[in-house]
Amino acid sequence: MLSKELIGKPVEELAELIKSKSLSPVELTEAILDHTEATEGRINAYMEVYKDDALADAKKAEEEINNGNYKGMYHGIPMAIKDNVYFKDKVTTMSSKIHKDFVSDYDATVVTKLREAGVIFTGKLSMHEYAWGITNNNPHYGAVKNPWNFEKIPGGSSGGSGAAVATGSSVATLGTDTAGSIRIPSSANGIVGLKQTFGRVSKYGVYPLGFTLDHVGPMTRTVKDAAGLLEVIAGFDTNDPTSINTPVDQYLAKTTGDVKNLVIGVEEDYFFNRVDTEIEKLVRDGIKKLEEQGAKIKEVKIPTLKYAEWAELITSLSEASSIHHSDMLVRPEDFGHDIRMLFELGELPSAVDYLQAQQVRRQLKQEFNQVFQEVDILAMPTLPILPNNIGDDWADLNGEKVDLIDNIIRFMGPGNLTGLPALSVPCGFSQGLPVGMQFMGPAFGEAAILNAGYALEQTNPMNNKKPEILTNP
Repeated sequence: MLSKELIGKPVEELAELIKSKSLSPVELTEAILDHTEATEGRINAYMEVYKDDALADAKKAEEEINNGNYKGMYHGIPMAIKDNVYFKDKVTTMSSKIHKDFVSDYDATVVTKLREAGVIFTGKLSMHEYAWGITNNNPHYGAVKNPWNFEKIPGGSSGGSGAAVATGSSVATLGTDTAGSIRIPSSANGIVGLKQTFGRVSKYGVYPLGFTLDHVGPMTRTVKDAAGLLEVIAGFDTNDPTSINTPVDQYLAKTTGDVKNLVIGVEEDYFFNRVDTEIEKLVRDGIKKLEEQGAKIKEVKIPTLKYAEWAELITSLSEASSIHHSDMLVRPEDFGHDIRMLFELGELPSAVDYLQAQQVRRQLKQEFNQVFQEVDILAMPTLPILPNNIGDDWADLNGEKVDLIDNIIRFMGPGNLTGLPALSVPCGFSQGLPVGMQFMGPAFGEAAILNAGYALEQTNPMNNKKPEILTNP
């Protein structure tokens, strides 16, 4: 197979070729590394490329498979990882100046699990500094570009992850999500992003941003790729105090696309309020496509959502600022201007503010739980706006200039506050840019949202379009 034909193929297709030995992991890894070299100058998704290590690991994977020791879907798949996930004896920068030389002496649990599954690591991916932003316009390492339009942001904080998968320079990857950092770039880059239930995937060895809000999850080309990746990384870990000991579901087996009698909840007051007209149309069309496949639609109310933005902001600001407090006292000038301002803001909320935010959070969880007695999942836009230009703090919402950060995290925060699983799946294009549709489910209900996402994906809302840089590097 020509190496350029391998670029942009999902894991579900590549895995079959590797398993049948019609594709060698070495051939695939070389193709990915060559494509990365050809595209990286324009996209800037990578912090570091592990070329020699990747080729050595690819040879090892090939030997294992040739000897009849095939480990499963991700064996021999090349993947780069966000640069806040620790690799033993490798630099992990958090795309910051302060940690530019930080070397961990252990692997993150998710890295250990990926290694055991036979993944080939091609490098580390750029992120918004310390994961505390949504543009990936990094003052120390440069902006990551959106592969659909180099003038636009790729979203953040996992912007390098989103751009790399969309560009084809990483077959799949992991992101982290504290206020949308998996789902925002997944929507902006036209890929699939899953923020699973809080405690479902270990965060041990992942640099924190918000202790009670952080998640690690798959960012992939297809829903089945995400389901397979979740099966690899999910599970209880005694090293993570927030890890929850509950069985790992058979996500791949349950991703059938059968949504007959699935009850989809729609919360109009919050999730369809102040949304770009074209985005709203695409999402409603997506819901209609599921209805045509036998799903039932039910309107629901979650009144406490109106306080969710405030509660998410107070919680994330306070928790993030507590992590960086000592560096802010002694070397504030080494932080990028945008995140330094946020860490200063995070010193302002009082203990009363923080505890009131947790009361809102508790009420919100109760209301979501009540809603999931009536419906199986919820559907909504991932983002109410399109990605804006790099360097611009304002976004366009139906002709009105609105604050970018406030709007881009508006539909993200409820998933982090409640810890409930949320999935972003591409549902079409507006002005040449991808649009994401979001599904939320009950705690540990990843199988249901993945299945709904797969049913939507089967309707081909992207019309087989790919960024030009993927097909013509």
